[in-house]
Amino acid sequence: MQLPPSRHAISPAEAGSHLIVPFLHGLYARLEPLAYALLRAVFGVVLITHGLPKLLRTSHGSMADPMASSINLIENTLHLPAAPALAMFVALLEGVGGALLAIGFGTRAIAAMVTVQMLAICVALGPTWPWIDRGIEFPFLMLFLGVFMAFKGGGHWSLDRAVGREL
Repeated sequence: MQLPPSRHAISPAEAGSHLIVPFLHGLYARLEPLAYALLRAVFGVVLITHGLPKLLRTSHGSMADPMASSINLIENTLHLPAAPALAMFVALLEGVGGALLAIGFGTRAIAAMVTVQMLAICVALGPTWPWIDRGIEFPFLMLFLGVFMAFKGGGHWSLDRAVGREL
């Protein structure tokens, strides 16, 4: 579903005239859907790399048990109830949701849930900024990728589009 054109919408010819190199407009217009699909797929794969170690109870980088660390963060830092159940939800969101996001199925819903998750991580890890110091730099970026994808949806190259339904 697309929104009606803005009163300030410009024609493709006008759009090209605003570029420093106007003849690139056609290339940008043709490649934007592919670039977005790649961004969505990479975002999904990054999530998968965090979810699978939790689901499989295997190490992830220097973290011996990421599921136990997630439970600890939820319980002792965020002080939320049912930490093991929430940690399993997070693991499924990252593992299964990341795979679905990569193929563009359920994009808006999954991206919105990832946005909430990243906001919680920013609250838990903040106010430290640099990721190298266990800060919020990386989750903050992922938060806004989630916001962007929740509003944009699956895009041209997605299962959402193939099915013809989105949230």
